[in-house]
Amino acid sequence: MSSASPYGYMSPPSTSAAGFLSAAREKTQSVMAGCRPWGELLDLSALSLPFSLGEATARIKRSLAYFRVNYTLIVLLVLFVSLLWHPISMIVFLVVFVAWLFLYFLRDDPVLIFNRIVDDRVVLVGLGVVTIVALVLTHVWLNVFVSLVIGSFLVCLHGAFRASDNLDDQESPYGALLTVVDSPRGSYSLV
Repeated sequence: MSSASPYGYMSPPSTSAAGFLSAAREKTQSVMAGCRPWGELLDLSALSLPFSLGEATARIKRSLAYFRVNYTLIVLLVLFVSLLWHPISMIVFLVVFVAWLFLYFLRDDPVLIFNRIVDDRVVLVGLGVVTIVALVLTHVWLNVFVSLVIGSFLVCLHGAFRASDNLDDQESPYGALLTVVDSPRGSYSLV
């Protein structure tokens, strides 16, 4: 059983490899719980042209909030494919990724250096600097930048063309009550 530390962190139940893998699995499952079904993301019948730039922007914001985990996976896939032709960079990024996992994402206790607690923001900035230095030293920063731009473009393109009428994070307690009022297409919508 884990116990609370005086700093508000929970002590991990185990420091063994099995404990770490268990914590990683639990954290991954909690993140993947936000992943929407891929069939819903790729539903061609939900694609339509936006009427204005304002509507396209609103669609992008709504789609980003609704499909955020799916979009993150798409951008990471584009980044991964761009690094396939740079195996040394792939190894460096795997090492940096493991550092991010251990020092930021999968830890419950604060980072201690010389018996002093290091603030999460300092850890975040430090890992960000290490990531940027790894990009510069492996000479793939332009490749990564272009792949992130391509991934972001794909996400924004999908978000702009994805009709957001049926994207609702919160289920209505009045699921059976429908109205025609204020519906742009004259179809029914949840109250």
